[in-house]
Amino acid sequence: MSRALHVPGHFGEWLQGRLGAEGPVVLVTLPAPALGLDLRYRPGPGLRLHGAGLTPERARQFLAPLGLQLRGRIVLRPVVAPGLGTGVSTASLVALAELAGWDGPPEILAQACVRAEGASDPLMFPVPERLLWASRQGRALALLPALPRYEILGGFSGGPARTEAADSAFPEVTDLVARWQRAETLADHAAIASESAARCSALRGPFVETAPELATDLGALGWVRAHTGAARGLIFAPGQVPAGAEAALRAAGWRGILRIRGGGR
Repeated sequence: MSRALHVPGHFGEWLQGRLGAEGPVVLVTLPAPALGLDLRYRPGPGLRLHGAGLTPERARQFLAPLGLQLRGRIVLRPVVAPGLGTGVSTASLVALAELAGWDGPPEILAQACVRAEGASDPLMFPVPERLLWASRQGRALALLPALPRYEILGGFSGGPARTEAADSAFPEVTDLVARWQRAETLADHAAIASESAARCSALRGPFVETAPELATDLGALGWVRAHTGAARGLIFAPGQVPAGAEAALRAAGWRGILRIRGGGR
């Protein structure tokens, strides 16, 4: 029987960096249900796989330790191009596992993703933004408080940059994690996200960011970025995005303008 699946992605991270100078890379993801990846499946002999950079051999190597297998024709269509910071790599593996009938714990699926790619976003969890996630270890280090309601006006600025599992050159964010765990208001969270984004840009580039100036001009509470990738967003309280904001982002060279709403306690 033919089948279609959608696996939600994310839109960069609220924060990301090293937990201590020699500690793991950790992040707090920013879910984006409309992004991620679409899968279409048609039964048939063998395994034919198209899209998202996956081959049949890689798919078999990922599925085998989970006790799963697939046959047929599979087409993977990322909502936006890979490498922009929307979780396409993890979403593609989660989609294959779901298609093959995976119904086990998300922790085991996360470990399988790390074995396959060396890193994983927490897209297999029901509320991924509640996790302090060690992305190279594929495990949660803490359960975080729920975020206040928010609205992100975002887009993509710059070219693709794929996550490299061996890349740990991120700023130290132990202080930001501690602040995040104590944060109460959306303004608190936005300030932390802005600092994490600024530290990342100062260390890793691009060294000229348009998001901070746009946030000031448009009255945003702060800004977020994909710490590897082109996703950029401005943080607003719900319903507070000003008229003409989308046009301002396009004028600054952002593309693929979108809105993301979430949070709520």
